[in-house]
Amino acid sequence: MKKILVIAIILTSILFPQNKKLTLSESIEYGLKNSKDLKISQSKVISSDAKVSEINSMFLPQFKFMANYTRLSDNVPPFEVVTPFSPTPIKISDPVLDNYNLKLSFQQPLFTGFKLLSSKKAASYNYNATELEYSKDKNEAAFNIHTAFWNYYKAQEVRELLLKSLKQIENHLNDTKNFLENGLATQNDYLKLQVQYSNTKLLLIEAENNLDVASVVFNKSLGLPLESVTEISSEDIKTDSFTANIDELLSEAKANRNELKSLQYKLHAANENITAAQSGWFPSIYLTGNYYYSNPNTRVQPLVGEWNDTWDVGVTLSWDIWNWGLTSSQTTQAKELEVQTRTILEKTVDNIEVEVYQSYLSVVKANEKVEVSKLSLEQASENYRITSEKYNAQLATSTDLIDAEVSELQSATNLKTALVDYKIAKTRLEKSLGRNIY
Repeated sequence: MKKILVIAIILTSILFPQNKKLTLSESIEYGLKNSKDLKISQSKVISSDAKVSEINSMFLPQFKFMANYTRLSDNVPPFEVVTPFSPTPIKISDPVLDNYNLKLSFQQPLFTGFKLLSSKKAASYNYNATELEYSKDKNEAAFNIHTAFWNYYKAQEVRELLLKSLKQIENHLNDTKNFLENGLATQNDYLKLQVQYSNTKLLLIEAENNLDVASVVFNKSLGLPLESVTEISSEDIKTDSFTANIDELLSEAKANRNELKSLQYKLHAANENITAAQSGWFPSIYLTGNYYYSNPNTRVQPLVGEWNDTWDVGVTLSWDIWNWGLTSSQTTQAKELEVQTRTILEKTVDNIEVEVYQSYLSVVKANEKVEVSKLSLEQASENYRITSEKYNAQLATSTDLIDAEVSELQSATNLKTALVDYKIAKTRLEKSLGRNIY
């Protein structure tokens, strides 16, 4: 197991050199290529396509070849005929104990009560539905990669903020130590900064743990081993004034969502399956034919132990006069499946309306949080600058400085979080509208 893990990590390092930073588009491309969910979904598409081919083959003549050998017992008497004019039976032919039969037959459906035609349409509809489900799954997988990417980005940014804060506190500790040696600060001031430094280091430890977790989730979303060393590259997140009409968004989602299109195709397929189930109330008509090459051939009299060929062509009609409610039961099942599919479609429309509305509100609120966080950071940074200058001039206490540092760090963290939340909320809204995000 360890050897396999080592090999996987080595292969990953070859595919992703440590100096290679993945962009969002590169992450999505690689993640979609390795997605197990998409492989399952794609397999369903291939299976549905094969089902269409299966139904199409039923419209064509079916050929069958059979071969048979039979050995009769030695006591089989010859074929004789008794006549009133002769007391002695007249022998027509001797028994042929070794029988060989070769048969090639075909059957061409002429009418099947619309079963084949309806089954073909249903299979085509189901294939279209499966293709749309594949697109939906692809969008879902892309969104998961989006989320993992931006959470990884946020974890990195928070860690950098804490490292920067630690560096600031270290500088203040050095300044305070000098103040203390010159009698310009108290031991209590120095201890307060040391406590703040320790608390920030604890936050850094937690941030590094969050970064490791985010890295694992990101690797998993790309189909990489959990221990892979991956880095990401992204431009700073930018926001814009978000304005949208909720009614227009709902209309766009109802027109574009692949789930709805897929269910509509499934509803068409369910209606065709009703017709296919009702085919049992109609007769089935087939064109049939057989070619025989036998030794002996029973159609050639008298029987002789030699190979002879014969053939026949005919039309066969088959009609279930009474099947104890089989057709009725199958029809009821097909109709109820149509009811279920229609209800699921209606329910999905309701869920999509709620999803779009929630996504819309999330973007609006996330945008507002970004603006508030920007203002808060500006105020906190200015407050820290003034407090730091006052502290260096011995006009502010260490408590004031610590409060200013904590406030600036919290405001910076809130802004990074708000920006990432806005980016994810915007992407979620696009996905909920049925737009491709890959």
